[in-house]
Amino acid sequence: MAAVWRKSSHSGGGGNDDCVEVAVTELAIGVRDSKNSSGPHLTFPAASWAAFLTPVAPD
Repeated sequence: MAAVWRKSSHSGGGGNDDCVEVAVTELAIGVRDSKNSSGPHLTFPAASWAAFLTPVAPD
């Protein structure tokens, strides 16, 4: 399955936003700089990403 990169719905969409993009697969989460989409990205195991989001996710 190819990763699909997505930007936050809260970004302005004007192309000059300082945002990150996230790609979700079954086993991993990719994170990259939206201004440098062909540059490097970080990859996290899905369980680690979920643990990272737990304290910041709204109830």
